[in-house]
Amino acid sequence: MTPALRGRLARVRRRVEAVHEEWFAARWRQALRREDRRRADAFRAVLLLRSLGVDDPASYETLDLVPYLVADLHEWHRRTGRERFGDTGVCC
Repeated sequence: MTPALRGRLARVRRRVEAVHEEWFAARWRQALRREDRRRADAFRAVLLLRSLGVDDPASYETLDLVPYLVADLHEWHRRTGRERFGDTGVCC
């Protein structure tokens, strides 16, 4: 395969990818992001309940994730519309 043909094929491939992105992926991007946030919020709620002592079926697996919950809690409560979350010194 010659370098000129290889370059042409690469340009065609990029155009096909751009059309695919525009027609298929871009249409669903907002819905996918919303679903991802919904799942992340449910996961945070489970971790928060676990850290407060409420047992859940996956308690053993979620114990290691509590530090990540603490780091992510600020973004979550701001997105849900709360300026402050928790007692003074706990979060914000």
